[in-house]
Amino acid sequence: MLQSMEMISEVSVLSGQENLLYRTIRSLEEIESLAPDYIVIASNTLRHFEELCFLEDNFKDKTILVEKPLFGKYHDLIVQNNSVWVGYSLRFHPLMQLIRKKIERRNLWNISVFCGSYLPEWRPGRDYRTTSSAMKDSGGGVLLDLSHELDYVQWLAGKIIPEYIVNEKISDLDIETDDFLMLAGRSEHGVVLQISLNYFTRKPVRQIIIDGEGISIQADLITSTATVLENGSESCYSWDDFSRDDECRTEHCALLSGDFTNACSYQEGQELMSLIGVIRNWKN
Repeated sequence: MLQSMEMISEVSVLSGQENLLYRTIRSLEEIESLAPDYIVIASNTLRHFEELCFLEDNFKDKTILVEKPLFGKYHDLIVQNNSVWVGYSLRFHPLMQLIRKKIERRNLWNISVFCGSYLPEWRPGRDYRTTSSAMKDSGGGVLLDLSHELDYVQWLAGKIIPEYIVNEKISDLDIETDDFLMLAGRSEHGVVLQISLNYFTRKPVRQIIIDGEGISIQADLITSTATVLENGSESCYSWDDFSRDDECRTEHCALLSGDFTNACSYQEGQELMSLIGVIRNWKN
């Protein structure tokens, strides 16, 4: 994807794989020889912290995108040498942009989010039990894998304040990670929240329902459709031709052009990791 973007002249990859289509390096130390302007950390989640520390110690004034989630757990790392952002690209989907615009300056009452899909079908041709999602030491689990939902709820409604949480493995999937999250609470602005995430819904569902003063929104992130009932009028929206690649490409273009309006900042990524820590340690 990056190679196809006009504003990028060359893509290099840090990887142990052979015969890649791009210039390949084998160690973090070799990055300096590339003199990069834009760096993407897209490795195993549990390596993000070590790699970001290296970049902070050895580079200045670079734009760095860390693929979500920021880390495997909260780390008290102060970033000051580079411009660091977190890859919650769902913010750049036109459906999410529409929602954000429609609820601006609205008094919201409730946001209900459900995201469920079947982990064994995520990666065709691979045994799901050997994937990072299935293993704790690879940073797997529904809480990290599906943290897009936690991010966009905070982006839309403000900081999440949990009141009740269930986060554990409840299905018969042969994994060692959590496969279920149910969170009930409020946002810092008083919006009542319900968030449910899982690895075991056979037919994928990814929906958002928002109700507030003068507005109701029902959105489907799988079909990229939304219905908005606003002040007595109903409008339907669809983005059939907008793909996951388009979402990521829009994010990259924004960061490369210096438009950080919708990007997830390092501070926001840290705040989300703090919330994930609260969820993990919750006792009802």
